Amino acid sequence: MLLRDFLYLTGSSLSAHRLRSFLTALGIAVGITAVVLLTSIGKGVQQFVLDEFTQFGTNLVAVNPGKATTHGISMGVFGTERPLSIEDAQALKRLPYALAVVPFIQGNAEIEFGHRTRRTTIYGTGSQMPEAFKMAVRSGRFLPDDNPVAPRAFAVLGSKLKNELFDKRNPLGQRITIGGYRFLIIGVMDSKGTLLGFDMDDTLYIPAARAMNLFNRDSLHEIDVLYRENTTVDQVVKGIKRTLKARHGKDDVTITTQQQMLDVLSSVLKILTLAVTAIGGISLLVGAIGIVTIMTIAVNERTSEIGLLRALGARQSQIHSLFLGEAIILAAIGGLAGLFLGIGIAQLLHFSFPALPVHISWNFVLLAEIISITIGLLAGVLPARHAARLDPVDALRTE
Repeated sequence: MLLRDFLYLTGSSLSAHRLRSFLTALGIAVGITAVVLLTSIGKGVQQFVLDEFTQFGTNLVAVNPGKATTHGISMGVFGTERPLSIEDAQALKRLPYALAVVPFIQGNAEIEFGHRTRRTTIYGTGSQMPEAFKMAVRSGRFLPDDNPVAPRAFAVLGSKLKNELFDKRNPLGQRITIGGYRFLIIGVMDSKGTLLGFDMDDTLYIPAARAMNLFNRDSLHEIDVLYRENTTVDQVVKGIKRTLKARHGKDDVTITTQQQMLDVLSSVLKILTLAVTAIGGISLLVGAIGIVTIMTIAVNERTSEIGLLRALGARQSQIHSLFLGEAIILAAIGGLAGLFLGIGIAQLLHFSFPALPVHISWNFVLLAEIISITIGLLAGVLPARHAARLDPVDALRTE
């Protein structure tokens, strides 16, 4: 059989049953659309979360009080956990590779200015926070490098909080009240946006020692250390442990590197992406069943045609290739339609909802098309084999 005849027979069969061919290709198209759309959203969410975390850089280390892991021994009343103190943060500043050390404590309180009040997040921190977290001051200045245990009552506003309390007025030099304590505003931060749903602009920054007094706490929530890029993270972790163990008498802190957080997030988000891909794969399975069903029906309807081709000298392998080719073409057409549809819907969603992270992975797009063709190949094998094994005489007798 000539290639021209093969293409003609395959094309004429598909065009003769347009509705059936359309519905078969539609099943594959829906499955591919689901795969492309779901993986685009999954990859978008993954990229969004990673971008959110890496905006502060990758050379940050977080120190938290207490050990996250144990050795299976309960110390009972003999076990003690020494809180992280501002003095601990000062000690870590003496590490040779520490670029910035930020004591950190967080709370929520009502802020008063004149007749306006607003409850918001308050961060107790140190003077090096803008350097460590890549934050910029819009006007005024950030918290100065005061006496860490007895700092002055200064406050720095987030951009949104400034608008809520002062509108277009200049807040610098004004005083606000927090929990009965008066603070002098010395700066306004540039807009930072949101971080994993937390509004970084609706915030207030005050010295860590003042925040500990305000929230009646004797411990910091965390100490963040920004280290030099040419220093290995293992060296940083060992130095922090050595310094704090000398101060606390034992290793009673948990140190989390930025890379550890990114690795955990990446693994979780990859599982999420694979899960939504599997959901789309169910649609592809339904499409494959549709191809098997349609091709089986086609073989039964064209039994006499198969008998005529066999009588004219067509070999079993040619009959097999003819029906297998129809299945592959249907799957390929459905796959291409699904790709265009999935990419189009993903772009439309991103255009309609800019906040929705959508990232089209062309590796997944190519894989989806290969899968659709493979499905057509596998789904068409049994009907094609059945057609090729028909007895020519019996097939010609069938009407």
